[in-house]
Amino acid sequence: QVQLVESGGGLEQSGGSLRLSCAASGSISRIYIMGWYRQAPGKERELVASITSGGSTDYADDVKGRFTISRDNAKNTVYLQMNSLKAEDTAVYYCNAVMTVPGGRPYPYNYWGQGTQVTVSS
Repeated sequence: QVQLVESGGGLEQSGGSLRLSCAASGSISRIYIMGWYRQAPGKERELVASITSGGSTDYADDVKGRFTISRDNAKNTVYLQMNSLKAEDTAVYYCNAVMTVPGGRPYPYNYWGQGTQVTVSS
């Protein structure tokens, strides 16, 4: 059974920093893309940042220059360093991994963490 376990959320003041971590565990064949999504109250879930196994990254426009995604392939872990936080960054942040598992679907599939709350006070 595959699990994505997030940590690092919490309450921070505007202008502050937080670092999120997400570790994938269980029987995994290959992780292609890891990323972070967020969902604010009353809004749809949106991509924050993603990173491929080769290190190529993609960011939402409103976090470029403030957030940095990184990945440790040996540990199946992805990080999100969030600097210069704003009140509008307040949301539940979800870890995502596109991967294949032994005995599972013959194509990469989306797996999700349980989410971690990030609250930024203005």
